[in-house]
Amino acid sequence: MFPSVLVANRGEIARRVMRTARRLGLRTIAVYSDADRDAWHVADADEAVHIGGSAAKDSYLRIDAIIEAARQTGAAAIHPGYGFLSEKAEFADACAAAGIAFIGPPASAIRAMGLKDAAKDIVGKAGVPVVPGYQGDDQSTERLQAEAGRTGYPVLIKAVAGGGGKGMRRVDAEAEFVKALEGAKREAMAAFGDDRVLIEKYVTRPRHIEIQVFADAHGNAVHLFERDCSLQRRHQKVIEEAPAPGMPEAMRAAMGDAAVKAALAIGYRGAGTIEFIVDSSEGLRPDGFFFMEMNTRLQVEHPVTEAITGLDLVELQLRIAAGEALPPQSAITLCGHAVEARLYAEDPAKNFLPSIGTLRRLHLPAAGDGVRIDAGVREGDAVTMFYDPMIAKVVAHGTTRDEARQKLARVMEEVEVAGVRTNAAFVAKCLRHPGFASGDIDTGFIDRHMKELAPKPGAASGETLALAAVATLLESAGKADAASPWAVEDGFRLGGAGFDLVEFVSGDETIGVRVTRPAGGWRVEVGGAAFDGALRLNGNRLTGSLGGRSVHAWVERAGNTVTLIRDGETRVLALFDPFDVDDTAADTGSTVLSPMPGKIVQVLAEPGQQVKRGAALAVLEAMKMEHTLTAPADRKIAEVPVSVGDQVTEGSVIIRFAEA
Repeated sequence: MFPSVLVANRGEIARRVMRTARRLGLRTIAVYSDADRDAWHVADADEAVHIGGSAAKDSYLRIDAIIEAARQTGAAAIHPGYGFLSEKAEFADACAAAGIAFIGPPASAIRAMGLKDAAKDIVGKAGVPVVPGYQGDDQSTERLQAEAGRTGYPVLIKAVAGGGGKGMRRVDAEAEFVKALEGAKREAMAAFGDDRVLIEKYVTRPRHIEIQVFADAHGNAVHLFERDCSLQRRHQKVIEEAPAPGMPEAMRAAMGDAAVKAALAIGYRGAGTIEFIVDSSEGLRPDGFFFMEMNTRLQVEHPVTEAITGLDLVELQLRIAAGEALPPQSAITLCGHAVEARLYAEDPAKNFLPSIGTLRRLHLPAAGDGVRIDAGVREGDAVTMFYDPMIAKVVAHGTTRDEARQKLARVMEEVEVAGVRTNAAFVAKCLRHPGFASGDIDTGFIDRHMKELAPKPGAASGETLALAAVATLLESAGKADAASPWAVEDGFRLGGAGFDLVEFVSGDETIGVRVTRPAGGWRVEVGGAAFDGALRLNGNRLTGSLGGRSVHAWVERAGNTVTLIRDGETRVLALFDPFDVDDTAADTGSTVLSPMPGKIVQVLAEPGQQVKRGAALAVLEAMKMEHTLTAPADRKIAEVPVSVGDQVTEGSVIIRFAEA
């Protein structure tokens, strides 16, 4: 085994790799950018080296800086984690040239699988079924459009060098093809420096099922069963589970065999994942799966495989890189069921737009009893525009799928985050949805059920306003002078029983909440409804009952806002202040503003142009993804104050409309 390992990554995966390395007695070395100077993975390491600026291209993507950090610290090996340089053959070559072990496959294997078109040719010759489509050298728009028509709509445009949903577009009709192609190529170039694409037939009832494989330097290869990653948004995984629901043994064996063949065909070594698209329109069957791509690295969702096999996949990686042999396939067994959710800083109700800010509150339930939490940030850390907005991975294991599913749903409902929006409540709703519970899933599940899973934010419910009002009164009483008679919470009033009125602002409306204290309890009236209960506030923790429901919430009063977190959902409510008048408020209906920091990569409108509601006006690149800004109504454009390449901040004016 190696005496030391440098982890060429950040956040959750860096911490996870170092956890296993420490258990095996290895010295751990972290690298960090300007933005990550105080990051958790830096604090976890035995030693840490600064490698550059905040942007990934200035730090985590700098092969020279990482190799130099390894030289400085005497690192015997480098683990790339996932993302960044993990699938760069040039990085594996640089490690070899420096005499440093690369915890991953040979550069030749990375190159073979790094381009989707070549990968399909290789595995197809090895007897692995592939999706019909086009992966030729002619990248002209005319040829690609012709091949899409020959394949038959709907089709997928996919970046040849891509992954993670970047550079990918679904196209349902020929009229949409050129615009989708332009977006896919632009995104692929920004993410991978390569804008070549391929065309694949889009399977109309697809499931995304992948097989975890390992191969050693002694010619052995095994599979560690399958993971179902069908629940996705914007082609990125949200919930993963192992084994796949409803998987027949014959199909499991066929997929495992195909995955091992693919690994052996390229002389693989280490951990890899063979991703298949499965046609579930007629149920799962051994002849209904097709090779999509191979990820030549550890996957984000590897903990579900660890949960059902009892194996530490990072330990296997380290041992294989050190020359040890794999256990035989017969020694790898499957036990129980595991489900993993990715907790993201994003807003599901706004098309999963990433959310940036400081984590003023971050409470993740305790691990144990089949629950595992791999977090990359702590309370007080910031989610920035520079990196992926994942906060943590939460994994639940149980004897059955239903036990694991319900356990994970409960955990997600206990997540408390303030400072950024998250998908915690959305994930819990996915897990509790009858369709998911029954295993009736495919990659279109979230799109079909979006209105149920992430309803557009409306006015706060009466119950939410009632809780916020009581918390506000309790918080104010807690700040009062204890020696003052006004600090005694006994409901005493001169002239008999009285009430408190707490007012909230929702849009242009002021909502009054009437609160009384009969017999030491609480009675709250709002919007014609009444709620009775007993509540207490200890610090920021509001507990008790209201309206017959148990209450366990986190609240924070900051100025004229009240943040209330309950069941994994965060609501920020504005208190009415009659003296707070902003005469300089901008008419937001006259502009389109940037929802977050990013770079303008396309401007689709010009002054004087008349546009329809929903028309694309500009494309913003942020957090490695493109976001299209659209017209909120039928309007005439007066000014476009940005240009392609401009870096903009949150709230920057992108489009200004003429007066209606």
